[in-house]
Amino acid sequence: MSSNDLSSSSSSPMSCLGHFCSSALRAKPLAPPSSETSVRTNSGQGLIRRLSLFDLILLGIGASIGAGIFVITGTVACDAGPGVTISFIIAGASCVLNALCYAELASRFPAVVGGAYLYTYTAFNELTAFLVFGQLMLDYHIGAASIARSLAGYVVSLLELIPSLRDNIPAWVGHGQDISGVLSINVLAPILLVLLTIVLCWGVGESSIVNSVMTVTKVAIVFVVIIVGAFKVDVSNWTPFAPNGFGTILTGATVVFFAYVGFDAVANSAEESRRPQRDLPLGIMGSLLVCVVLYVGVCLVITGMVPYQFLGEDAPLAEAFKSKGLNFVAVLISFGAVAGLTTTLLVGLYVQSRLYLGIGRDGLLPSIFAKVHPTRHTPIYSQIWAGIIAMVLAGLLNVHVLSHILSVGSLTGYSVVSACVITLRWKDKNTSRFSTRWISKRGEGIICLVTIACCGFASGCIFRFGASFIFVIVAAVIAILAALALHFWQIYTDPPGFSCPGVPIMPAICIFLNIFLFAQLHYEAWVRFVVLSIIMVGIYAFYGQYHANP
Repeated sequence: MSSNDLSSSSSSPMSCLGHFCSSALRAKPLAPPSSETSVRTNSGQGLIRRLSLFDLILLGIGASIGAGIFVITGTVACDAGPGVTISFIIAGASCVLNALCYAELASRFPAVVGGAYLYTYTAFNELTAFLVFGQLMLDYHIGAASIARSLAGYVVSLLELIPSLRDNIPAWVGHGQDISGVLSINVLAPILLVLLTIVLCWGVGESSIVNSVMTVTKVAIVFVVIIVGAFKVDVSNWTPFAPNGFGTILTGATVVFFAYVGFDAVANSAEESRRPQRDLPLGIMGSLLVCVVLYVGVCLVITGMVPYQFLGEDAPLAEAFKSKGLNFVAVLISFGAVAGLTTTLLVGLYVQSRLYLGIGRDGLLPSIFAKVHPTRHTPIYSQIWAGIIAMVLAGLLNVHVLSHILSVGSLTGYSVVSACVITLRWKDKNTSRFSTRWISKRGEGIICLVTIACCGFASGCIFRFGASFIFVIVAAVIAILAALALHFWQIYTDPPGFSCPGVPIMPAICIFLNIFLFAQLHYEAWVRFVVLSIIMVGIYAFYGQYHANP
């Protein structure tokens, strides 16, 4: 073998590694969106702006409030007592902080789909954005299948109210027929997914009407539940307010945090909002605040009607009304659960298609995902793909077994979005108040962000395993010092449009809290995060880096 052959064979791996690194670290330029959107609209490749502020608020409510409002409020109250109200307020306040970060970025990127993936691509780099996309998408896929199965079960339960059908519907139709630990046959769930996928492919206007009708129905039922239940409240049931201490209230907050997940769906409708720069922040915050009010109202009613010790595990709210002789409200709750699950599933499928549309446009996945129907103006191929994945999972697998690995994507997305708010405020600055010779200003900031995230995870693990609280304080102090370093070492600019208050301190708090909650997830969720990240790096290495066009 000649010396030239040896040099070429040794340089080939190095050139591949160099290409991978240069591709992985490139970012999407922060360009004015108006020209890009107008080109897509004129060429028939863009989406149509049909969603009003009211539509966006209903979109966020539809994504956030499912059947859980009738279940999780009571199950958490079994441990936290009437203090479950405080649990929902704490979790709601934490979500409001995250929503403020989303609102700023939605206002800053008012005309392009992509949500957290797009923000990460612009603020950090291509590979990080692809990893965030993967974590979010697995959450959406498993979540959609799980919700479809629950919806099928509720539909069958309503059908069994008809005497001739009671106990005559096979388990494999709606409730699921288990074959083994993972395999489980369900026929109705894929059928429901087909119907909702057709609605979403038909047009955003039609799907918005369906979501609006179902969401209004759901919210109306929740209000009826609150008003009727208020007349049966015994205030003595609220004493003691925290029977098992504040610790159970805080633990309850980590559980009910996920009941608010969904407001970020509004950010993915940027390209279909009529007035995105104004309406997106209002839609995100408005939908979340409505959810907080509804959850707190239900908590007060259920803990006031029945002593918390007697609340059931499976259907606590329905059982509470039955105990008061209000059986018709229990039936109404079933209808509300169907409406809630329908909107949650509809919006979840909608968000998936928009994320696939954004990543298909950037070339990180095949271009078929970027195709928009010329007359319906919907990403029809992305929508069908999302529907097929959900149908397979819901029809063949016992996805409830996989539900404990959920929420990884949501918490990852929320954390990265908070970091994006900070990064985009100082990334274009060339000077800092205190500079060092061995590392760039940007490097200083990223080290601080990583430190805050690590401290949040350490605090969460310490809290979870019951170690000395002094270690939690130490980790929190280190995170505070890192946040102060961000504040004093960087120069920040005011963004156009909506501005998140308290930057960088408030986004830093969001990162800490989100990663703290991440540490409370099952061990399998941590494994899923690592394994999926490795798989996504492999997909990027063999396909994404060669086809990306940021």
